[in-house]
Amino acid sequence: MSEHATLIVPAAEEFVGILREIGESDFAARTPCAEYDVRALLNHLLHWGPWLEAAGLKAPPPEMSSGEAEAGLVGDEWLGDLEKQTARLVDVFGTAEAWQGQTTFGGRPMPASMAGCMVLDEFVFHGWDLTKATGAEFAVLPEVADAVYAIALEIGAQARAMKVYGDEVIVAEDATTFERALGATGRNPAWTP
Repeated sequence: MSEHATLIVPAAEEFVGILREIGESDFAARTPCAEYDVRALLNHLLHWGPWLEAAGLKAPPPEMSSGEAEAGLVGDEWLGDLEKQTARLVDVFGTAEAWQGQTTFGGRPMPASMAGCMVLDEFVFHGWDLTKATGAEFAVLPEVADAVYAIALEIGAQARAMKVYGDEVIVAEDATTFERALGATGRNPAWTP
């Protein structure tokens, strides 16, 4: 799946554009991820980003003093922090090497390509989650939609077992590739707050 490395940049650019439209007044808005409002989803991204970066570098995971829910990472500089984190993830996963071989994530060994897929998923699916919560527009390139759909089909069973994806949502027969990808991750393309 190292061919997906070329998609990291456009996915990240769309993701950062979405982040820049979010204001503090949006923090309490519900997202399609039932357990997260916007603030909690931003916290999730800030919490797990360093773990993904370490996985891409095949380095030890960062030391954390608290779990995700207690982390409280959405401070006054949350946008700058997420932009810098996104840039680091692009630097790491924008290279084919990061997708090759084995790595670990959360103490579990896994193919490095899966860590790369997780980064692409974070940018695209959580980007969509944030736009749905805030009423912003979401754009996805056809090749990115194709990639995340292929990823969702390939890792779907494992991701559901790990509670990363929800139960598959059946979509309309004429659904777009991206809508099919959303359904495969447990998201309803027609979700509204």
